[in-house]
Amino acid sequence: MKEIKAAQVADMVEFLCLKANTVLPDELCGMLKRCAEAETNETAAMAMKDIIANYELAAGEGLPICQDTGMTVVFADIGQDVHITGGLFEEAVNEGVARGYKNGCLRKSVVKDPLRRINTENNTPAILHIRLVPGNKLRITVAPKGFGSENMSAMKMFLPSDTADDIVGFLVETVKKAGARPCPPVILGVGLGGTIEQAALIAKRALLRPVGHRNTDPFYADMEDLALKKINDLGIGVQGFGGKCTALAVNIEAVPTHIAGLPCMVNMSCHVTRHAQGSLG
Repeated sequence: MKEIKAAQVADMVEFLCLKANTVLPDELCGMLKRCAEAETNETAAMAMKDIIANYELAAGEGLPICQDTGMTVVFADIGQDVHITGGLFEEAVNEGVARGYKNGCLRKSVVKDPLRRINTENNTPAILHIRLVPGNKLRITVAPKGFGSENMSAMKMFLPSDTADDIVGFLVETVKKAGARPCPPVILGVGLGGTIEQAALIAKRALLRPVGHRNTDPFYADMEDLALKKINDLGIGVQGFGGKCTALAVNIEAVPTHIAGLPCMVNMSCHVTRHAQGSLG
């Protein structure tokens, strides 16, 4: 049994909160640069260059990439042979979030109650998803989620008789309705199957997939490519200024579901699709 102290968890989460909010993943930076080079719309190209300059400055100066430093989503893959000591795991995660947002001077955006909107003043509680996995290590991924894009997410219960083309049409229509509000170019995390809550969770997890990596199932990889092409053909473009790049990626994940249902969840994310990962043990 591998023992990991709760204090180590808090330290790791604090570090990941700071990293995720200031440094974009390398593959996402590369994709944004390639889109800028291919853009022929002058206004869109200028906007894309500003986006690139912004994330480069943020990484160099340790500043937030976006003023909306998000609600902190934490994915924890806990090895079955790991024992957390010296405190409760969830409390350690929230301590790390609170310290990260305070010490990093990050905007604190969480309210205690959805209707009586009093700020918790430390960006907690985090949204915590725990998964038991084989082994004796703990892997933590921190993915701050801004709500300009989160608000543009959508869910639909399709009929079992509906087709892949119907799903693609829904994805395209979701982006079309959103327009410039989610700060395009966007990334779509799509969850298909399961139940409503499972579809929502795998849609969120799909946003963690490296940009440019397709689903390993050729059927869904083709769906991703088709949806991405149709979305970019909308011409919404960078920040709504038009051009070739409305979306950077469409990431579809599918799981088993009931014979009578076909849940589909779209989790919309802006070009600042942040996440950082670390391991203990």
